Amino acid sequence: MAGWSSRSKRMTNLAKTIMVQGTGSHVGKSVLTAALCRVFARAGYKTAPSKAQNMALNSFATPDGGEIGRSTAVQAEAAGVEPIVDMNPVLLKPETERSSQVVVLGRPDGTADSKQYFGRTGKLWPIVTGALDRLRAEYEGAGSPAEINLREREIVNMAVALYAKSPVLLIADIDRGGVFASLVGTLALLEPDEVELIRAFVINKFRGDQSILDPGLVMLEERTGVPTAGVLPYYTDIHIPEEDALYLDTPAGYDAGGAMLDIAVVLLPHIANFDDFDPMRREPSVSLRYVTGPAGLDAADLIVIPGTKTTAADLGWLQESGRADAIVRLRKDGRPVIGICGGYQMLGERISDPEGHESRFTEARGLGLLPVVTEFSPDKSTEQVRGVVAADRGLLSGAMGLPVSGYEIHMGHTRVEKGQEAIKFSERSRSPAQGFDGCLDGDGLTLGTYMHGLFHNDELRRAMLRFLASRRGIEIEEDRFAASLDTEFDRLADLVTEHLDMELLFDIVGLPRKAPLPAGGTV
Repeated sequence: MAGWSSRSKRMTNLAKTIMVQGTGSHVGKSVLTAALCRVFARAGYKTAPSKAQNMALNSFATPDGGEIGRSTAVQAEAAGVEPIVDMNPVLLKPETERSSQVVVLGRPDGTADSKQYFGRTGKLWPIVTGALDRLRAEYEGAGSPAEINLREREIVNMAVALYAKSPVLLIADIDRGGVFASLVGTLALLEPDEVELIRAFVINKFRGDQSILDPGLVMLEERTGVPTAGVLPYYTDIHIPEEDALYLDTPAGYDAGGAMLDIAVVLLPHIANFDDFDPMRREPSVSLRYVTGPAGLDAADLIVIPGTKTTAADLGWLQESGRADAIVRLRKDGRPVIGICGGYQMLGERISDPEGHESRFTEARGLGLLPVVTEFSPDKSTEQVRGVVAADRGLLSGAMGLPVSGYEIHMGHTRVEKGQEAIKFSERSRSPAQGFDGCLDGDGLTLGTYMHGLFHNDELRRAMLRFLASRRGIEIEEDRFAASLDTEFDRLADLVTEHLDMELLFDIVGLPRKAPLPAGGTV
């Protein structure tokens, strides 16, 4: 859902809203929401995203130290506003197949299985509505909906739409097949007052000649009374961070032809913040792979162990599957290894959790590739950070003093010996700070850090790639891609504006359509 100011405070005290719902998972809800945030912001309306409840392992630290879903933070960036916890008041971070950490208004609030969580939704509902009300007041005037088994306990889809009296766009993915059945079937499972809120359909990921689809669109409107706002084409040249780990199992859409460097990311069972690697995937000289088996690591120029919500459990999976032995063997043979967040903790000598804050294991043996020990405590670090590279060897050769920024979301404190630190901080949560992050071993080939977004730092990323290339005796392509997310948001907004009926969308929201600001214009 997103809200917009009509600059008519005398008419209303709450922002207008529109909600994007989908016929299923991974149909394009989050990306369409980001696109609409940019479309309405470029039209001169103050815009904000809102998602009452999100279940995701990709999360983000807000400037004030709260934690929200990464997709909501991306949508806020598309809207040109800072992310705040009211935009995603409830975040569920899966820890096992049946339980999740519950984050409420940016702070951990225990762990619950599905039965326990649904028993709490009654108490969470006023938190959700309060967050939405605050958002709509601040902006002056600002899953699938048909999961009938959850109707009485859901606090995110139609319940929120009914509360806000928000018009709804229903999006479906034609690339999966059965698009007309999924749209008609979704409406058939809704209550009459919910159906009234569905104001338009959007069909996503279409390939080919749209004229072939037109007769079906006519029949769809005749059958449901709901118009189709437009058909979005399948594209591979616009790069917005993904929310759902499902995309890790599908082709990346980037051309790895001619790539000279091979980077293997270990696909952990509870991998988190995998958009950390998007910049590497887009490098023309890099082939980035998500690896599930030990054999897939052998050809890599660099092995990366990513973040995870369950460090001890995923470390156990690494060890039981033989992947840990393969990583240690390859590192001893001179292969560089990087660990991020939970991956950093795994690289150490051991992980201690005597009070069971992160798992049922009181102590776990690490991979022993870094001389560090991690101890878990009830405190959770959720901060945006800035600093400079504090070492000049191995993976960080030529990077000493380069500015870096990112964010931390982790439990546990890792002790590092003086002289082995990787990054020197200058700022935490936008306040001056001192201290260090990460660890770089003696020869510089094992690097651990808590900093998510490490590879989004262009100068540091390129320095790392030059080092990897030098080990192979090759030179990599130095032409940089357009890494700016701002540019990608504008391209996405242009695509949506071209293919959707914008007059219909502005009419649905109840706003006059203005001449859009130029790409990159300010609101």
